[in-house]
Amino acid sequence: MRYTTSSFLAQQGVGDITAGEDASIRAAAIEALGNIHGTAVVIDASTGRILSMVNQRIALAPGAEPCSTIKLTVGMAALSEGVITRDRMVNLGGFRLNLTEALAHSNNLYFEEVGRELGFTRVHRYARLFGLGELAGYNIPGEQLGTYPDHELPASEGGVGRMCSFGQGVSLTPLQLGAYVAAIANDGTLYYLQHPTTPQQIADFHPRVKRLLPIARFIPDMQDGMAGAVEYGTARSLRLSFRELPVFGKTGTCSNDGTRFGWFASYSDTPRGTLVTVFLLEGGGDLYGPLAAGMTGKFYRALWDSHYFEETAPLEAAGSPALDAQPAH
Repeated sequence: MRYTTSSFLAQQGVGDITAGEDASIRAAAIEALGNIHGTAVVIDASTGRILSMVNQRIALAPGAEPCSTIKLTVGMAALSEGVITRDRMVNLGGFRLNLTEALAHSNNLYFEEVGRELGFTRVHRYARLFGLGELAGYNIPGEQLGTYPDHELPASEGGVGRMCSFGQGVSLTPLQLGAYVAAIANDGTLYYLQHPTTPQQIADFHPRVKRLLPIARFIPDMQDGMAGAVEYGTARSLRLSFRELPVFGKTGTCSNDGTRFGWFASYSDTPRGTLVTVFLLEGGGDLYGPLAAGMTGKFYRALWDSHYFEETAPLEAAGSPALDAQPAH
């Protein structure tokens, strides 16, 4: 494939509005991105507050093909419907695989088969329940809408199986994915994401619940595969930089219309609360999900080395010294 998008940026965060963001988290995210074209969104899973959003033009855009991050919604839908259990071995024609290994190694055949067993009607219902196809933010200026189609892909394009293995036909935003991963991290509360940018918004901040998801009993089943991805699977590059805290995540890599996408969405229970991170890279063929996972490791390394987790202030504390009150230039 001929790629038409640059993989590099001369400077990160140009034009971002950063009042109300946590300056330490923002600095770590910028350091992790380096000179790569993409965005990093960091969320407090217990409130839905966006702690930093680097390259907001990309983060708030209509989204991108979710690649294998779509497996997080499909796996949860299949568990909820009783189509699979964590330990059920799915026959894939010559070998068998369970959910943990399928998530850890991002096996497309497994999720194509599970998607076909679910059928489009149920896949679509759970995707919408989990927030796909709707705005994730609460009054976030400039946020655009990712889309989840109302019709199954034609059989000639892979049908529902292809939609469930790497999200063909779907447009997912980093905010939509971050809000859903936060719900996995907090036992099922899907928050409206908020990004306060004025002194009044900062002072008035309070969490806003969009809906409660009935997923708590299945979260441990998903966690095993998300932990496996980091420890020995597609996201193991994260551990090259950071081993001090557990991280649960899912990579995604695919191409569409001359652009390569590399995703990594994850959460970690830290001494200052549960952080959710979404890295989305857009550019040429040298970008992929494991690179985004490695950046997440660098993000946590930078916070750890700066003693961020030794501070006692809550993540969302308005007016703390960590808050940056100036827009980036």
